[in-house]
Amino acid sequence: MRAELIAWTAAVLIITYLAWETVSPLITPIFFGIVLAYAAYPIHRRLSGRMGRKKSAVALTVGTVGLGGAVTFELLMISVKVASSFYDSIVEFFDWLMSQPLPPEVLAFLERFSDQLIPRISEYISHETLSLPLYILQLLVFLLTFYHSLAYAEEISKQIHLSLPRKNRELGERILESLNKTLGALVRAWLVLNVIKGILMTFGFLLFGVSDLYTAIVAGFLTFIFSFVPLFEGWMIWLIAAAYFAKKAMYLHAIGIAIYGFFLVSPMPDYTIRPMMVAKDANLDETLVFIGMIGGTWAMGVKGLIIGPIVLNLLLVLLKEWKRVISGREPSRRPSPSPPKPAPHPGV
Repeated sequence: MRAELIAWTAAVLIITYLAWETVSPLITPIFFGIVLAYAAYPIHRRLSGRMGRKKSAVALTVGTVGLGGAVTFELLMISVKVASSFYDSIVEFFDWLMSQPLPPEVLAFLERFSDQLIPRISEYISHETLSLPLYILQLLVFLLTFYHSLAYAEEISKQIHLSLPRKNRELGERILESLNKTLGALVRAWLVLNVIKGILMTFGFLLFGVSDLYTAIVAGFLTFIFSFVPLFEGWMIWLIAAAYFAKKAMYLHAIGIAIYGFFLVSPMPDYTIRPMMVAKDANLDETLVFIGMIGGTWAMGVKGLIIGPIVLNLLLVLLKEWKRVISGREPSRRPSPSPPKPAPHPGV
């Protein structure tokens, strides 16, 4: 009996390990597919009443493919241009530096440094270009996760509630409620803040005279879209505007749009206004949300922006439950009542 238990335990551990090794490279697209499905579920619920759940999920997935394809193409074009310009600028900078009247030792050091740096940058750019098939695979996994999460949302919700243990069902329901509340607050804060950032970027382009009204609106829309793509964010747009001014030797305009974008568009609002919005919506402490976003991103990368605050909120729920259980088990520390005094004699 003991040998059979050991064999089954080893088999389960091996299968679990192999399953994790299979799924772990795709955790990020699966995670964001589920998050986007959660954000799109109110729209899906309205559409499913008219055209059915699966047709609604297909329609939303096709719309996501169209919008995502346009944004992906734009990102690729911008990335290629930025990478090429960055590489050319580094080469030109070192060529200019080597032409200066510097001591021979400094020139020798700079030559060795450039001989090592430039090939590494070229190798990195080539690696990022060749990783395009992996990106397409992750995009496919993301879309499949998004579709199935919407099409089978009711079944998934039922299975989650059926999986709650009977003994601690109340605690499980509180955890699910806290998860739903925090995730909803994060999604709403992300959406509202990105809309505001897009409007501010449009106004900034007009205020500093970067472009005409049509191009400013396009810049605001791209800011809104890029703000959903971590690492790109809205700072790319104001950085391009600052580079445009710097190239024309309009340095005050470049500094102005850079300061405007940094404090009002990205990244400052992402770590000041967003935690406040999430904390107010989810009834959490602002510092807790801020630590969750920073620490989560540091530990888990992009998805940590969402996972971090959720995990800390769930930890608070568990700590409150643990405190309740411990306080219920502790013996009462109230002093025991003193024995009653004898009643006075009637004749006294």
